Amino acid sequence: MAPPKAARSFPSITKCEGSTYESIAADLDGTLLISRSSFPYFMLVAVEAGSLFRGLILLLSLPLVIISYFFISEAIGIQILIFISFAGLKIRDIELVSRAVLPRFYAANVRKESFEVFDRCKRKVVVTANPTFMVEPFVKDFLGGDKVLGTEIEVNPKTKKATGFVKKPGVLVGKLKRLSILKEFGDESPDLGIGDRESDHDFMSICKEGYMVHPSKSATPVPLDRLKSRIIFHDGRFVQRPDPFNALITYIWLPFGFILSIIRVYFNLPLPERIVRYTYEMLGIHLVIRGKRLPPPSPGTPGNLYVCNHRSALDPIVIAIALGRKVSCVTYSVSRLSRFLSPIPAVALTRDRAADAARISQILQKGDLVVCPEGTTCREQFLLRFSALFAEMSDRIVPVAVNCKQNMFYGTTVRGVKFWDPYFFFMNPRPTYEVTFLDRLPEEMTVKAGGKSAIEVANHVQKVLGDVLGFECTGLTRKDKYMLLGGNDGKVESMYSSKK
Repeated sequence: MAPPKAARSFPSITKCEGSTYESIAADLDGTLLISRSSFPYFMLVAVEAGSLFRGLILLLSLPLVIISYFFISEAIGIQILIFISFAGLKIRDIELVSRAVLPRFYAANVRKESFEVFDRCKRKVVVTANPTFMVEPFVKDFLGGDKVLGTEIEVNPKTKKATGFVKKPGVLVGKLKRLSILKEFGDESPDLGIGDRESDHDFMSICKEGYMVHPSKSATPVPLDRLKSRIIFHDGRFVQRPDPFNALITYIWLPFGFILSIIRVYFNLPLPERIVRYTYEMLGIHLVIRGKRLPPPSPGTPGNLYVCNHRSALDPIVIAIALGRKVSCVTYSVSRLSRFLSPIPAVALTRDRAADAARISQILQKGDLVVCPEGTTCREQFLLRFSALFAEMSDRIVPVAVNCKQNMFYGTTVRGVKFWDPYFFFMNPRPTYEVTFLDRLPEEMTVKAGGKSAIEVANHVQKVLGDVLGFECTGLTRKDKYMLLGGNDGKVESMYSSKK
């Protein structure tokens, strides 16, 4: 490999005009990403793999991190972030957060001009001070990177927990980045080296060409559909990227939000559904109802089967409020306490097809029923595959399009405690729920009267709801979601064993 070049200035990334390159070594924060700060991502690890209390400690330690970073050593500042965020956490939990939570925030922050240059290269290597396994899933799956050279975390071999310290040679900054590039590429220098700060000059100087990515308030993010993978599933409670300001506002709001959520839940719990529609507005919950609502079934007539997409555990409750009367719902993986506290009858299914079919038929003979055939929630604008079981149960099918909007906390989780889902939803300052009732399916589009197959009916209902919501229909399932986000198949026993 060529000997190190003397320190020099590098042209802007906008001057890089080559069409293709064989290889590239690129920094991450401030280079491939618009933001130069990795604090939000450490905050996400601290909260999602640790706790809100650990996140608070990290936030309060930020002045110490800033002083250390700028006035003592870049490496010491990052080491403090790593220690507070990682110490005592199971490596498996950190890896799951890196795969399930971080990619959504990274993907929204990819810098357009840097990614375009990065994407033109055949061999793509990212060199970063961040822990390797924290950024590797995103770099490989969404940026198309081949290798991540990052800081290696020390792990206790007995407990499989991070100690909070880093392995030798230490935090990857300055000369250590250069040495890692020399070790990775051997005698063949990377064609391109791109970075955003002076400490990146060490590794950029050994590349055949080097370009600086200068901070810019006008830097534009890459459209999400340009990345190598799409964000369909993600986990975590934070809606917004927890930069220092957002994190501070969130922690200030937390005690008030928790008290407000308790009031919103238990004040409305004993009230009739026809009244709750109005008390929701009084308590800051915006409920939008569209479409024609059918009257309750007359005595001796089977109930309507309301089939909705699944956005949160509150979907059936909100549909009951929109109808102004109690309706039953069926559910998987919900605790007895949650069913006890539910303001509408909630019946647990067993995943035994024959037993569940008999139970649903029995409920429909007594009145209306709400089902969510996706089997799990999806936060993004996609619909998962609809289970066809509902189509076999009734010809009185009413599609219901449901959407909800949250600006601070998500009211769903894969790895967290599901009991708290409604409380997190109601902790949002101004949550919104939108319910759109569609026309009942014509007889010719049903199984018994129309001769359609159950799968045809399920796919038709999925498409109708997708068209109304503007969501994309997919063939993905609950199992796909839980395998990606939780490392299990989504069954209660698997979820429990995966946390041990």
